[in-house]
Amino acid sequence: MSILTLKDVSYTYKNKYQKVEAVKNVSFAFQQGKVYAIVGKSGSGKTTMLSLLAGLDIPTAGQVVYQETATSEMDRDKYRREDVAVIYQAYNLFPLLTALENVMYPLELQGVKSKEARLRAAEMIESVDLSKEVFKRFPAMLSGGEQQRIAIARALVSDPRVILADEPTGNLDTENGANIVAILKSLAHVKNRCVIIVTHDPAIAQQADVVLRMKDGEIALEA
Repeated sequence: MSILTLKDVSYTYKNKYQKVEAVKNVSFAFQQGKVYAIVGKSGSGKTTMLSLLAGLDIPTAGQVVYQETATSEMDRDKYRREDVAVIYQAYNLFPLLTALENVMYPLELQGVKSKEARLRAAEMIESVDLSKEVFKRFPAMLSGGEQQRIAIARALVSDPRVILADEPTGNLDTENGANIVAILKSLAHVKNRCVIIVTHDPAIAQQADVVLRMKDGEIALEA
C-alpha cells in the first residue's frame, strides 16, 4: 500500500519577470520498504520535488497525499516533526549543541521529558554505528561521516515513516558515502521505511529499488 502519493502535482515559481514550471503534472505512488532514487540534471525539478514531499511547499496544482491526507490540508509542522524526516547534504547540525543534544532536539520539541529524550537519542546514535565517545562532542569535533550519521540519527529519533535524503553523500568520501547508503537501505529493507534519495551519483541510483528520472519538471520510471 502506498504511503506517499503524488496526484497530478505541478509547481510554478512566479515573479514579475518570469514564470518557471518546476514540476509538471507528476503522478507517482511511493511505498514502504523501498529505496527510491530521484535523479536528473540541475534544474530538472528534483529539489522542488523534495520540498513538496516534505511539506515545505504546497503544489500549485494537484496534491501530495500522506496516507489519506493532502499536505495542503494537514498541520505540516506536525507532519515534519513526526511523519517525515529530511537529511541534507550539509548536515545542518546545531554547532553549539553536542552530538547527543542535536539528536535530542526533535524529541524536546515534541515535549518528551529530558531523561527519556536522552535515552532515546543515545540509542539512536548507537544504531548508526557510533560509540558513546561522540555523545559530548560538538559537530566541529566530528568527521564528515560522523556528522552525517548524527544528522541521520536526529532525523530518525522521532521514528518517521518517510525519510527524504537530499544528496546525503555529497560531502563524503567513497567509504563514508557507502556506509550512509547502507544505513538508508537498511531503514527501508529492515525497518520498512520509505526512503527517497535525491542524488546526482549513479552509484547510489544503482543501489535503489526504484529509479525515477526528472527532466524539465516531469518524472519517468527508469526500466
